[in-house]
Amino acid sequence: MSTSAVSSSAVGVAEPAGPTDRRLGAAIRFAIPSATIVLVLVAAWQIYVTVSGIRPQVLPSPSRIASQGWAHRDAIAENAAATVQVTIVGFAVSLLVAWILAVAVDFSPWLRRAVVPLFVVSQTLPIIAIAPLLIIWFGFGLLPKILVIALATFFPMAIGLIEGFAAADRDARSLLASMGASRWQQFRYVRLPSAMPRFFTSLRIGVTYAVVGAIFAEYAGASAGLGIYMSQQKNSFRTDLVLAAVLVTAVISVTLFLLTYAVERLVAPWALETRSPEERPR
Repeated sequence: MSTSAVSSSAVGVAEPAGPTDRRLGAAIRFAIPSATIVLVLVAAWQIYVTVSGIRPQVLPSPSRIASQGWAHRDAIAENAAATVQVTIVGFAVSLLVAWILAVAVDFSPWLRRAVVPLFVVSQTLPIIAIAPLLIIWFGFGLLPKILVIALATFFPMAIGLIEGFAAADRDARSLLASMGASRWQQFRYVRLPSAMPRFFTSLRIGVTYAVVGAIFAEYAGASAGLGIYMSQQKNSFRTDLVLAAVLVTAVISVTLFLLTYAVERLVAPWALETRSPEERPR
């Protein structure tokens, strides 16, 4: 051991923090402002309910929501599992269709003019009105829920991909074309990588809409899921359990949202470099 190493150990000099420690510290610093606001709002809510004496059927306290949610955790977990399953299946179908149509539109200008306006029209349909009709037409099975989720999530992902493909660097495409690259090779090496930043941005929007779409579909009619659970508890004037289910829904949405960053880091790490340092996940 060298003299400098011994002297450093003797005075207790700390080793430099590793990448994992730095990311963890950055994540904590990033979460502190939001966590502080949430804690202040929850504390104000608890104080208001305690001081005002308002009935729990109207506005339960956060402590009551937590305690009753924990007491009914088995029922909530069972329905949450059903909602997550529907969300994943519906979102996977929507994602697959969005990719297929976006690639087809990129290769066919005629198809772009034909179907992009229809994509826009699909977003004018009020899901809260369409969901009950889909239940009437297709029953209480998986299909109507998939259709609701697709209507809620398809548009942002498809448009994100289409615009990402179109925004590819013209010079890079021209260079590949001058070297004899085919249309597919230009797509693979230029247009597809350049679309990833916009795609993952739209993916994050879509995945949060997917949970909302699943809840709407279940609320309209289902045998299991957080949507039907909220409807049942609302009819029983159990506002505390309704809000407990809402909290679980928010946790599911945030978890799926954060998972998109992990997928992006694995699939398209170069997409992270296009963001400013403040926008990059830690």
